[in-house]
Amino acid sequence: MLEIAEIGLGVREVRARRYSDERGFFSEVWNAAIWAERGLDLVFVQDNHSLSRDKGVLRGLHYQVPPFAQQKLVRVTRGAVFDVAVDIRRSSPTFGHAVSRTLSAREWNQLLIPSGFAHGFMTLEENTEVQYKVTAPYSGAHDRAIRWNDPAIGIVWPIAEAELTLSPKDRSAPLLADAELFS
Repeated sequence: MLEIAEIGLGVREVRARRYSDERGFFSEVWNAAIWAERGLDLVFVQDNHSLSRDKGVLRGLHYQVPPFAQQKLVRVTRGAVFDVAVDIRRSSPTFGHAVSRTLSAREWNQLLIPSGFAHGFMTLEENTEVQYKVTAPYSGAHDRAIRWNDPAIGIVWPIAEAELTLSPKDRSAPLLADAELFS
């Protein structure tokens, strides 16, 4: 069984069923045929897996510009994150708006994030692992970021800035108004 529900701005939350017994569990988290039946005919070309050792690691807000724009299917296999998608399509009526959801291994939920969105997450637990599928390969020449705390976006992160760990790239990313975005 697969539940897909829009949570806002075209971002969808996905829940795959977990079958558990004394050995553990089994879950089919992606099936191209079932997704296509639901109108989501996606071709994923790369799987990514990250480990964040500490609570309060913030990664993002990242995206790639065309022709390497990516849709992402994001899930947490250990721990939990506060996951955020920001509409960066200038022609969109929801430009600059964000939607968020807590993703966790316990809840076994995923987010499907369309292209034209910046994406980021903050770890809520130590040793959190995030896995995500993308529809275009990584391209350093097309990789971009927006400042995680841009007041024009107004994301309310659940952990105070003083307690965060960010990469130098993420700490110095441009504001939305100064970034290269989608038309």
